Amino acid sequence: MLKGKTALVTGSTSGIGLGIAKALAEQGANIVLNGFGDTVGPQAEISALGVKVAYHGADMSKAAEIEAMMKFAADTFGQVDILVNNAGIQHVAPVQDFPIEKWDAIIAINLSSAFHATRLALPAMQKSNWGRIINVASIHGLVGSADKSAYVAAKHGVVGLTKVTALENATTGVTCNAICPGWVLTPLVQKQVDAKALDMGLSNEAATKLLLQEKEPSMQFTTPEELGALAVFFCSSAGNNVRGVAWNMDGGWTAQ
Repeated sequence: MLKGKTALVTGSTSGIGLGIAKALAEQGANIVLNGFGDTVGPQAEISALGVKVAYHGADMSKAAEIEAMMKFAADTFGQVDILVNNAGIQHVAPVQDFPIEKWDAIIAINLSSAFHATRLALPAMQKSNWGRIINVASIHGLVGSADKSAYVAAKHGVVGLTKVTALENATTGVTCNAICPGWVLTPLVQKQVDAKALDMGLSNEAATKLLLQEKEPSMQFTTPEELGALAVFFCSSAGNNVRGVAWNMDGGWTAQ
């Protein structure tokens, strides 16, 4: 379905980003990966799916490096047809205790990076009259949680950016939508499970159950594969008139 298209997925060396990148690759899209940690393994996983893959290690908190990444993607594959803004970090603290440098970093990586990548991807998409911008927001783009002020603010901002981008391109073949996952067992969430287990003297299994039952009625994690399938839907012809949505995949979190 996506043969000949190029998808750039930020924060894609593990977790949700890698799951989405693999789902798009399975549909024939060439992939530009971005992120930290192991980069060789993810590239091998994508390459094994029979598509071309490249990697750029841009620091998503820096506009100049995002510009270099977008230029690299265009130089390597022609243009970015599908942009998935997924990069994100987290820090937990009450508002009055929230470190300023953590606030600035979270806003930069979770929100501003999506703006920079989007503004740079749009001209080519608009010229070819086809493009898909998929912003991985969070359930925290729709509701709040205590001690996550920067993350919640950033993700609400991502949902707002999604709506505006969709409206500005509503009469074109370029769409923009957001995915809002509940709990997904990524390295980021595993750290929260580990911290809860340590703080409360619980086993990892008990801490996981407690984490889920606080918010998610389904009592199960959403998987990166499920999120990848939703991204593929947005890229399909069935998604042609899906514009500006914040699609929650949250096990009933926001239904309560």
